[in-house]
Amino acid sequence: MKRLQYLDYLRGISAFGIMIYHYTGWSLGEMGATAFLGRVGIYGVAIFYCISGLTLFHVYEANMEGLKDVRKFFIRRIFRIIPLLWLSILATIIIYRPDPPISAETLFLNLSGLFSILKWEDSITIRAWSIGNELCFYLFFPVLVFLSRNSKAGLFAFCLLLLGVFTYFAFVILSTDKTIDAQWRDYVNPLNQAFLFAAGFLLGKLFQKVQFPNAYWPIGLLLAGVGLFVLYPVSGDAIHLVAGSTRIVFTISCLLICLGAYKLSHSAPKFIDWPLTRLGEASYSIYLLHPMMYHLTTLFYLHVMKYPLSIQYGVSVLLSLFGGHLIYRYLEKYFIGLGKRLS
Repeated sequence: MKRLQYLDYLRGISAFGIMIYHYTGWSLGEMGATAFLGRVGIYGVAIFYCISGLTLFHVYEANMEGLKDVRKFFIRRIFRIIPLLWLSILATIIIYRPDPPISAETLFLNLSGLFSILKWEDSITIRAWSIGNELCFYLFFPVLVFLSRNSKAGLFAFCLLLLGVFTYFAFVILSTDKTIDAQWRDYVNPLNQAFLFAAGFLLGKLFQKVQFPNAYWPIGLLLAGVGLFVLYPVSGDAIHLVAGSTRIVFTISCLLICLGAYKLSHSAPKFIDWPLTRLGEASYSIYLLHPMMYHLTTLFYLHVMKYPLSIQYGVSVLLSLFGGHLIYRYLEKYFIGLGKRLS
């Protein structure tokens, strides 16, 4: 299976951008819709979903033919997602020492992944709501594959249905009169995000065999997406990025960026490939564990030694990158291989 090199890069860059967004916000205060990092913090996750749908299409669509292959898919996904989620839950409980203690019900729902369906906003690990959303998307992924292989009209109808739900959230459920924090449960509802995953799958279906006239086309798509993302005028609270027509515009920008990265074919120079590949490999670990690294440096500041904010910021970044790489190498790779062997 051909490695989707530039999607690996994009995944890593998105995880890094979300980390920088959080660290900057926690250090200097929340950022609104105008700030570039404020946009990255919201739509870096959207790009994750698009990449996930696209890469899973690339790996499974041609090979998922029956229940045996569906079973194989779920086993591999469980061993890809759950071990690190469990580690992050354990680390969160140890490091943050929540008060009051986490209830047995909440712990069970998080460890089993059922929080993704029953209480999607109630994740123990900070920002793991998006991982819960991803688990929900896996439930209908075999449906996407079945329709892709047997009924193109059915596939487009299903994606249009998800687009309708997505639009309903943007124009009806979410209100620009309230902050995004006040509407957090609605925003992180898996139904509000599902189209992004399906859209990534659809990009694979539509463009897998498309050959652009030259290498400038995907570069142009990538630049158009980035330009729209950076330059489209929005201000105010972050809710303005995810409600109304702005939601549609930024989703289009994310799809253009993902499509451009998907169709880029020239190998990158080694000095670019090596760090971005490592970043892409560790993106899941970096995304889940970077809040804990910041919290640890805060505890060190409060109880051991005072140091400038810039030092805390830099040390947190280095800890997240180095720790993420180690966890990928010694934990994630082991369970990825175990999932393949068991399936």
